Amino acid sequence: MVPRVVYGKGSFNQLSEIVEQKRITGAAFIYLIDDVFENSTDLTCRIKLKGNDEIIFVSAKEEPKTSQVDEIVQRLKSSYTLMPGGIIGIGGGTILDLTKAVSIMLKNPGKAEDYQGWDLVKIPSVYHVGIPTISGTGSEISRTTVLTGPTRKLGINSDFTPFDQVILDPDLTQGVPKHQWFYTAMDCYIHCIESLNGHFLNAFSQSYGEKALELCHEVFLNNLSDSKKREMLMMASWHGGMSIAYSQVGIAHAMSYGLSYVLGTKHGIGNCIVFDHLEEYYPTGVKLFKEMKEKHNIVLPQGLCKGLSDKDINTMIQVAMSLDPLWENALGKNWRNQINAEVLERMYRKM
Repeated sequence: MVPRVVYGKGSFNQLSEIVEQKRITGAAFIYLIDDVFENSTDLTCRIKLKGNDEIIFVSAKEEPKTSQVDEIVQRLKSSYTLMPGGIIGIGGGTILDLTKAVSIMLKNPGKAEDYQGWDLVKIPSVYHVGIPTISGTGSEISRTTVLTGPTRKLGINSDFTPFDQVILDPDLTQGVPKHQWFYTAMDCYIHCIESLNGHFLNAFSQSYGEKALELCHEVFLNNLSDSKKREMLMMASWHGGMSIAYSQVGIAHAMSYGLSYVLGTKHGIGNCIVFDHLEEYYPTGVKLFKEMKEKHNIVLPQGLCKGLSDKDINTMIQVAMSLDPLWENALGKNWRNQINAEVLERMYRKM
């Protein structure tokens, strides 16, 4: 679990104080920030750089890659004599996942792709701080950093992945475009549905999942002020991420990984596109999802897989079916009796 959390409007202003408590003479703090804020002095002017501290603006237009992590790590190792004192990520799930992965790979040998899987990291990561600027992914609390590698899309799942410190400031999520807000928030909603309907469910994950689902209902089906929505959705993301940390996701995530690997589909919208076709597996959850779509006038892209070659479809299937824990959570130990290449191809061809 994340050991230290600061929450509240304006809490971003405490960042400098938090960083100073961890500062080591000569060791830089590196800020990985979504480049959407590159010209936003409102945010960057509140970051107090000292010594050889550095801000690196990173594009979040594509899903994070293992090669991208390796490039950032190599750049930092070449530029600094001392190990950085900390890595601070400011942005959405892409930036937060990059931050977690970079902090791990600064201390562990080899390439990021070597650690895709469960509990492969052996050396504790560099101190790292997560500051979300959009709510829904749960990356701020999760023990994984999901990366697209040369052969698969899979997280670095380990006890050393979670942030050492998180700052939750609802004010930072102002101004997110509506569609992006919806897609990312639905990642949280789908987390809840997959966790609460999964075989790995336990009382711990259930308590968090139920609270997150309740908050999603409030945000997406009731008429709340924008300020209230930001606060409640930030808490929904946190609780949804906690629920998954102690259980697992399911079919929507497994299949969206396939979409992302072949087509580069972003995680939030990919989950939505897949989940829209999963009535057979999550009837109540999908019904409510469609109501939320309609209320917020969201129209999902159609025909993503139309005209794809058999090779591309087969790659999607291979990526999806390689995620055994997700399928087992959704359908039980004998999930392969229900899911095969033919079933998945039929489903993908609908999308």
